[in-house]
Amino acid sequence: MTDVNKPQLVTFERLKVSCGQCNLNELCFPHGMNPEDMSQLDAVVEQRKPLQKNDHLYREGDASRAIYAVRSGSVKTLVESPNGDEQIVGFHLPGELVGVDGFMDGSHTCTAISLETTSVCAIPMNKLENLCTTLPGLQHQMRRIMGKEVTEEHKMLLMLGKMSAEEKIATFLLSISRRMEERHWKATEFVLSMPRQDIANYLGLAVETVSRLFAQYQEAGIIKVDRRRIGILDLHRLKVIVGESEGAKEKKGLKG
Repeated sequence: MTDVNKPQLVTFERLKVSCGQCNLNELCFPHGMNPEDMSQLDAVVEQRKPLQKNDHLYREGDASRAIYAVRSGSVKTLVESPNGDEQIVGFHLPGELVGVDGFMDGSHTCTAISLETTSVCAIPMNKLENLCTTLPGLQHQMRRIMGKEVTEEHKMLLMLGKMSAEEKIATFLLSISRRMEERHWKATEFVLSMPRQDIANYLGLAVETVSRLFAQYQEAGIIKVDRRRIGILDLHRLKVIVGESEGAKEKKGLKG
């Protein structure tokens, strides 16, 4: 199993693993598919050479040619406003898909950039459409993926529009923790691949606010911070802050 807290040596030969052998398949395309269907999926999946940090997987406005699954590393997606400001709209970890923004009209509505050395698998869009007509398991998975995308968009709108800065940081840390747990990695100890500037942009906060709240969470004994390495010391307190436990009705702040 990949240890997210240790640098991984990525070579192209190492990436040549079938969907059935991949330890992320329960999160990715093959979820719920039988072995025979999975072999058909393997036949069309393209395993690309690794991206280096800050490489573009695709740019806003590019023709949508494939949907991508992150195998290792991480990717951020962002959109640009008419005045040139960038807004990060997502961080994508191993086992998650990138490129579904190109489904609507055949071109990408956001830009995808690697946050570190990153490898992806690609299914060409035309082959994906053909497979979806013949493989019920893949059809179900694509519906699940699209539903998850809509849910995540709604969560982000709520976070940016209604949550306090404290709640945004707690929600972000809980999200990373849950996604680590889904991958059977440490849910309470992980390294953030994104810099604080990116976290601030994503959450709609100033960088100084993110740094201040990380420090306050550490002083309160909720987390331990060592540069980008985060240790969650009190998961319950984070859930209280965002209203996910009974204690939230009593106290949602950092104190108490």
